[in-house]
Amino acid sequence: MLVAFSVTPIGLGEDVSAPVAEAVRVVRDSGLPNETNAMFTIIEGEWAEVMDVVRRATEAVAARCGRVSLVLKADLREGVSDALHAKVASVERHLAGG
Repeated sequence: MLVAFSVTPIGLGEDVSAPVAEAVRVVRDSGLPNETNAMFTIIEGEWAEVMDVVRRATEAVAARCGRVSLVLKADLREGVSDALHAKVASVERHLAGG
């Protein structure tokens, strides 16, 4: 399972990097494969473990403010591993003409 999610604190002003960093810390400390970009953090694993990490990351942000927005998109596909990298590699092959 791949999950892309974004946790945004509401009511803290324009710079939200410190509370967002707390969410990313939870993800990285989980030991699950993950990547963070300018808009989302992507995490890969089994349903229960991924959703637990998303919950804890959201709670980490909520601890720093009174309101949180959570956006989540999931790709559930049995029998697939390393989708975090395989999906991008497939696109890159097509871009290279292969």
